[in-house]
Amino acid sequence: MDSKLILVLNCGSSSLKFAIIDAVNGDEKLSGLSECLQLDNASIKWNLEGVKGKADLGAGAAHEEALTYIVDEILSLNPALKANLFAIGHRVVHGGEQFTKSAVISDEVMKGIENCISLAPLHNPAHLIGIRAAQKALPALSNVAVFDTAFHQTMPEEAYLYALPYKLYRDNGIRRYGMHGTSHYYISLQVADVLQKPVSELNIINCHLGNGGSVCAIKNGVSVDTSMGMTPLEGLVMGTRCGDVDPAIIFHLHDELGYSMAEINDMLTKESGLLGLTEKTSDCRFVEDNYDTDEAAKRAMDLYCYRLAKYIGSYTAALDGRLDAVIFTGGIGENSAPIRQLTLERLGLLGFKVNEQENLANRFGKSSNQGIITEKDSTISMVIQTNEEWVIAQDTLALVNV
Repeated sequence: MDSKLILVLNCGSSSLKFAIIDAVNGDEKLSGLSECLQLDNASIKWNLEGVKGKADLGAGAAHEEALTYIVDEILSLNPALKANLFAIGHRVVHGGEQFTKSAVISDEVMKGIENCISLAPLHNPAHLIGIRAAQKALPALSNVAVFDTAFHQTMPEEAYLYALPYKLYRDNGIRRYGMHGTSHYYISLQVADVLQKPVSELNIINCHLGNGGSVCAIKNGVSVDTSMGMTPLEGLVMGTRCGDVDPAIIFHLHDELGYSMAEINDMLTKESGLLGLTEKTSDCRFVEDNYDTDEAAKRAMDLYCYRLAKYIGSYTAALDGRLDAVIFTGGIGENSAPIRQLTLERLGLLGFKVNEQENLANRFGKSSNQGIITEKDSTISMVIQTNEEWVIAQDTLALVNV
């Protein structure tokens, strides 16, 4: 029987998240994370069919060394996995307008990913490093790029254009692209199954909340608006990213307060969000645990939930009068009952009534009542665990099989 095992890679600038997924049934055979790459404390940890392990990679180890360790050391613990690998799927954050769907990686595709570096300067260079490392470590396998932006290429012009001189879009591609498309797509399929209706008739608002976060309005099964913009900086309050701000603040910081452009960039991307508001941490668990006792935690959580509720409310305008459900997913969306509660309480005008027992029961990947956390006479809200790796594996299998 032909193997359907796909190695899924998600490369960051100093990290490599990896998994081996059965693309047919979603079974995860291996998962792991290599972090602190190119630093003195580079390391790797993994879970191989229930057995956990970890190792130091040595000072200065990079993506290539991490992949070599996965192939030569971890997979040697289960040679059948390595022998039955079918292909490699890569998460790629930004595909611009060139990529409206996943693509088998070729020289042309690599060039297209390079051309989008200016749109995702923290992400696309790392993806290219990971792709080249994978090609070297497993040269016999085909590689597929699965783009976060592809799902949002169905957005209408009114949603993706900025009110800037049109030539900036026409000549330079400055527009809103959105991220987390793989997760938003997966959730749409799961909600359609729970609600027992065709995806093509589904109207939902999905909230993918993690260290980065985005909201997506999905109308008749396709993305019609999303909160991230040309880059992953726009939109919600995030772990260290500011989300929406008045652009004139940048000029004020530079002209009046003397910040350099590099300092402003670092501030908006690495020092803002929950970290900036608490002045302590970007960890959402801190604001949850200290909401009632710490002024900074309460400030951060209230602002986070208010901004999220505003986006949900505004996106009803994109759905032409019918909202089937609001969904929470991602690490925060799935695990933070207080954030879900505080957000939905602000949306009573839309008919949301939280069932506190079900909201608490739907934590840490545990599903109760098919993930529905609202009362029977309420507009539906749900918690669904995302699985971007399975989508990447499915797309990879489909393209390589062809």
